[in-house]
Amino acid sequence: MTRTLDIEATQQESPRELPPFALGWVSAIAAIGALALLATLGQYGFFGDELYFVSAGHRLAVSYADQGPLVPAIAWFMDLLAPGSMVALRIPSVLLTVAALVVSALIARELGGSRAAQVLTALAYLTSPFLLVQGTQLSTNSIDTAFWVFISWLVIRWVRTRQDSLLLWAALATALDLQVKWLVPFLWGAIAIGVLCFGPRELLRRPVLWAGAAGVAVTMVPSLIWQARHGWPQLGMGAQVASEQADIGGRAMFVPMALASAGVLGAVLLLGGIVALLRMPDLRAYRFLGLVPIVLTIAFVITGGRAYYVVGCYAAVMAAGAVFATRHGIAGRRRWVGAALVVVSVALVALTLPLQPESKVKPAASEQDAWTSLSVYGRFGWEELAQATEAAYQGLPAPEREHAVVITDSYWQASALDLDRAKHGLPPVYSPNRGFGYFGTPPDDATTVIWVGGDGSEPRAHCEQVSDIGRADARLGIPGVTRDITIRRCDHPRAPWSREWPTMLRLG
Repeated sequence: MTRTLDIEATQQESPRELPPFALGWVSAIAAIGALALLATLGQYGFFGDELYFVSAGHRLAVSYADQGPLVPAIAWFMDLLAPGSMVALRIPSVLLTVAALVVSALIARELGGSRAAQVLTALAYLTSPFLLVQGTQLSTNSIDTAFWVFISWLVIRWVRTRQDSLLLWAALATALDLQVKWLVPFLWGAIAIGVLCFGPRELLRRPVLWAGAAGVAVTMVPSLIWQARHGWPQLGMGAQVASEQADIGGRAMFVPMALASAGVLGAVLLLGGIVALLRMPDLRAYRFLGLVPIVLTIAFVITGGRAYYVVGCYAAVMAAGAVFATRHGIAGRRRWVGAALVVVSVALVALTLPLQPESKVKPAASEQDAWTSLSVYGRFGWEELAQATEAAYQGLPAPEREHAVVITDSYWQASALDLDRAKHGLPPVYSPNRGFGYFGTPPDDATTVIWVGGDGSEPRAHCEQVSDIGRADARLGIPGVTRDITIRRCDHPRAPWSREWPTMLRLG
């Protein structure tokens, strides 16, 4: 009896017919977003992670130390289509970001939102400093966020229609997302908690949901085997991320940074959406969504996750806020308030996009400032680094160059030099940092190392003779990565690299 009442009550509360889709307006907003992203694709240079994705893509595997194989596979495919093209590499992120924007409007429609609600939701997505701007480069976040938005839409649509095929599509999206990073189980966990609290509990009793979960588990077997054989490095990334977050304010800054990621309009709709979902009778069938951002925030604060980990659920909650605003909140003078929020949000996202000419970008005042503005400074200095490394290598006597390799302090440096090896005539490149450390071990006959970056403690620990032989100092680089870098010569390894390398691997 309880089960029957649960189904009937939810079906009665769910809209039977959808409002018309605001195709023209949403398409126009999506086009504006696409143009804004396309205008930035050729700006500056490759972001450090993009270089790493291409390097990883040249070494395709079922898993990596710090992520799944999907993004490296995308990078490999785009580099195959257009070798060395920064613009081509970023196209998938643009397409998925724009698609997620459109799906956010579809979510508002599923919630019973009018054309105005759909447009307001799309505008919130367009003007988010994170949701839109992450599409300016290939990243795990841009792919992961799009999957979260798609999964949210499928679950919300299931609540209205009870079409179990939607849960199979959600399972497929989950399986693909797990090949990007291991965050999507947090989304499903938050949904489950919300459903247990507010219903529809029928969702958790659907056999197709659990069949899909089993299928997802099967797709993870190759990755889990790889992780087990390599000591579960991806789990170790959690502690590394928590450590990095502690350096920029830790748990105390999580909520402010998470709200800032939504933008001005987005934050208003996000907070309003939580209240609307938990209290608005028209949205009672979707009340579980109101708990999702709260549960995710608690989970990521406890685990030391990054603030943007939670943004994948924003589209659904902002859509609920837009439904509330257009039904109860925007009338008369309040429309001017809404218009002002849109204008301020547009201005904010315009400032966030990398549109400023390189000549007008000022060097970071400090290392902390550089890491705070990582999306900008993380795109500079790779050519300067490669030229300095080339000069150091060519300065070796010819017989020594035959048995020389390059080892870098960071995986970004290694990726940049690895992709520029042919252009600069460099020997094989290695790094013990992050996922690059698992790409290969220096050969035992490598008696001379060009060691790029670091404070010198590592080469001194592994070589009998160490001397400074070069510098790299890009004007707009990040200190310690492409700015104020010492290049050292390391001779006579104290032990074979095959024995030392496993002890040198580090995620940070």
